[in-house]
Amino acid sequence: MITRANTGILVLALLLMPLVASAAELTAPKLIQPVLTDDKEGMMKSPQGVACNKEGAFIVADSGNGRLLRYSYKEDVVKGGGEIRPAQLSYPQRVQLNSKGDMYVLDGKSHKIAHLNPQGNFVAFLEPQGIPGVAPVPKSFKIDPEDNIYILDIFSERVLMLDPDGKYLKSKAFPSPHGFITDLAVTWSGDIYLVDSTNCMVLKSAKGADAFTPLTKSMKADMDFPGYMTIDSKGTIYLVDQDGGGIIALGPDGNIRTRMLTMGVKPGYLFYPGQICLSESGTLFVADRDNNRVQLFEMPK
Repeated sequence: MITRANTGILVLALLLMPLVASAAELTAPKLIQPVLTDDKEGMMKSPQGVACNKEGAFIVADSGNGRLLRYSYKEDVVKGGGEIRPAQLSYPQRVQLNSKGDMYVLDGKSHKIAHLNPQGNFVAFLEPQGIPGVAPVPKSFKIDPEDNIYILDIFSERVLMLDPDGKYLKSKAFPSPHGFITDLAVTWSGDIYLVDSTNCMVLKSAKGADAFTPLTKSMKADMDFPGYMTIDSKGTIYLVDQDGGGIIALGPDGNIRTRMLTMGVKPGYLFYPGQICLSESGTLFVADRDNNRVQLFEMPK
C-alpha cells in the first residue's frame, strides 16, 4: 500500500518509468476546478464514482458518506451539490446515466444496481430477467446510447447484455485464460471492451462476435493497475491507472498515445482515482478517491 509519507518518491518513479518505457508524451489537461464539498459545505469522503451528461449535469458517488451528490457545470461555473440519499444505497461505487436522465448506481456492499429516477427517487433494484445460469454479481456496468445495460458479471465470468427493461438479450464469456477483469466499455457501434487489470491489457469483442480477443499486449511498463475505462466518440480509449494515479489514452488500434496527469495530493494531481466521465464538450470529470474530491479538467483539443 502506498502511504502519503513516500508519495513524493513514488510520484517521481511513476512519472519517469512510463516515459522511458513507451516514450509516450505526458500531457496535462487544464485543471478547471476541484470540488470537495456539497451545497452545505460538507466534505466528500472517498468518492469513487462520477457520471455526466450533455446538459452539464454530473452526479458524484460520494462512497464514504453513503450518498450521491448532484451538480451542474455550465458557463465555466460549478453549481449545486444537493444530496441524494435513498435508504436502499449504503455504499455507492459506480453511477451511470441513461438517455432519460435516470441514474443507475452500483452499491459496493449489496452488489446490486439501483435504479433511481431523474429526481433521485428509488425506483427498483435491477433484476435481470430470463438470464441463463445463476444471478449475476456485478463488478461494473455500462449503459449504451439506446439504454441497453451491460453488466460485468465476475461470478459467472461473462458480460450480460440487457434491454432497457432488464430483459436478457445475450451474453459473452470472458476469454480464457484471463486475469482480474475490472471494467468494461461499449462503443456507439456496439463493440465491447474489457480491462484485464492484473495483466494490464485491453480485450475487444466486435459487435456480432462471440468472443473477446486481445486488443493490446501487456502494458505493465506503462501502468500499474487500470481500474476503469471509457471510450470517446472518436474511439480513443481512456484507462484510469488507479494505483499509478494517472490516465492513459489509447488509440482505437490499442497503441498508447499519451499518459495524462500523475500521482499527488495538490490540485490537478490524483490519488487512487476511480471512475471518470468525459462530456461531449471535452470536460473530464475524475472521482479522485483518496483526495476526497472530484476534479474537473479541460481536455486538450
